[in-house]
Amino acid sequence: MKTNLIRIGAALSAVLVAAPAFAQDLTFWSWRQEDRAAYETFIDTFEAANPGITVKFETFEAANYNTILSTALAGGVGPDVMMVRAYGGLENVAAAGYLEELTTASVPALANFAAPAIAAESVRADGKLYAVPFASQTQLVIYNKALFDANGIAEPQTWDELKAAAQKLKDAGVIPFANGTATAWQNETVTFGLGSSLMGKDFYDALMAGEADFTDARFTGALGEIADVAAEYFPDGFIGLDYPSAQQLFSSGMAGMFIGGSYELATFKTQNPDIELGVFAAPGKTAEDAKLVGLYFDGGYAANAAGANKEASVKFLNYLASKEFGQAFANTLNNISTIPGVTFDNPLLAEVNDLNKSSIPYLMLAHFRYGEPSGSVLIQGEMQKLFAGETTPEAIGEALTTGLAAWYEPFKK
Repeated sequence: MKTNLIRIGAALSAVLVAAPAFAQDLTFWSWRQEDRAAYETFIDTFEAANPGITVKFETFEAANYNTILSTALAGGVGPDVMMVRAYGGLENVAAAGYLEELTTASVPALANFAAPAIAAESVRADGKLYAVPFASQTQLVIYNKALFDANGIAEPQTWDELKAAAQKLKDAGVIPFANGTATAWQNETVTFGLGSSLMGKDFYDALMAGEADFTDARFTGALGEIADVAAEYFPDGFIGLDYPSAQQLFSSGMAGMFIGGSYELATFKTQNPDIELGVFAAPGKTAEDAKLVGLYFDGGYAANAAGANKEASVKFLNYLASKEFGQAFANTLNNISTIPGVTFDNPLLAEVNDLNKSSIPYLMLAHFRYGEPSGSVLIQGEMQKLFAGETTPEAIGEALTTGLAAWYEPFKK
C-alpha cells in the first residue's frame, strides 16, 4: 500500500512538473470594455476546442489603450495577443518590431480577406501584414423609423430632401439631428458621415492621385453645406453638447436622426430596446449623385513578436480569422465582421453591409493619421471653429493642406 502511494505521489509530481510545458496561458488585451461578455463566450469556444490553452481577456480604457499597449510592449511585458488599431495606429506598434508578421502560411484564412481590410493592418513601407482584421465600420445617418413614419418622411434622395425632412421634424417639435460637437471626434464623424456624397468619389480619387488637395471646392463646398445644416437643424447649443448626451437625445426619441457609425446601432437598441432604426447614406446634391458612406476598418488581432507562447497565440489568431468566429462576432456584437462568407441575421446590419458597396474610405482615419499633425486632429479642431462661426470652409481647406504638408509628400510645395 505504502509503495503504491509513493508511486502515485511520484506520478502526480511528474504530471505537475510537466504541466507547464504543455499548458499555455495566453493574455489577450483589448480596448472593447463593453464587449467583455461576448469575448468571454468566444474564448470559451476556443478553449473547448484547444485543451491546454487558456486565454485571459483584459480590457483597458479606449482613449489610453494605444499608450498603455506601446508602453507594455516596449517594456517587454506586453500581452501574447492584442487588439491593435488600423492604419497609422497599427504602424506605431508594428514598425517598432513588437508584432509578429502574419502570412497565409501561418494564418491560411487571410488569403480570402478583402484587399482593403488586409491593407488596413499592413505597414505601408513593406506591405507586411501584422493583424487579422476584425470589423469594418460605416459612417452614415441613423434614423428613428417611427418619427419618420409619423411625419410622412421617406429616406431622402437629395440634399434638399434631407433638409426638407429635417424641417418637417423641426416643425413637428422634434429635434432633427441629435448630434453635438463638444466631444472632439464627433466633429470628424459629422463631417464625413454627412458629407461624403457631397465631396464625391471624383474628389477622393483626385486627392489620392495627388491631383487635388483640401482647398478643392468639392471639399470646401461640402463643409459649408454641413455647417448650414448644423446651424439650422442640430440641437440648440450643440457645440456644448457631448457625445453621451447626444446619444441619449436620439435613443430617447427626442431626435429623428443621428450622424454616426454602424457601431451605434447596438448601443441605441441597448438604450431603448423598443426603438426601430433605419439607416441611409447622406445624399449628394442630386438623386443621380452616388450615395456614399464613409468606410473604415476598425482594428485587428495581433500576436506579440517576443511572446513566450507564440505557437498558441497563432493558433488563437487562426480561430479569430475563422468563419465560425466571424459569424459569432456578427450575431453577438451586431457588427460587420471582415471575415468572408459571414451572413447577417440582423436585417439592419445586412442593409449596412449593402450600403458599404458604395463607399469611400473614412478619409482622415484611413489616409491622414500617419504623421503629426494628424488629419483627424486638424479636421476636428477646424470644424469646431466653423460650427462656432470662427472660420470659413476655404480657410479650413488651407489649414488642412498646410498642416498635413509637414509630413504628407503630395502636399509639399
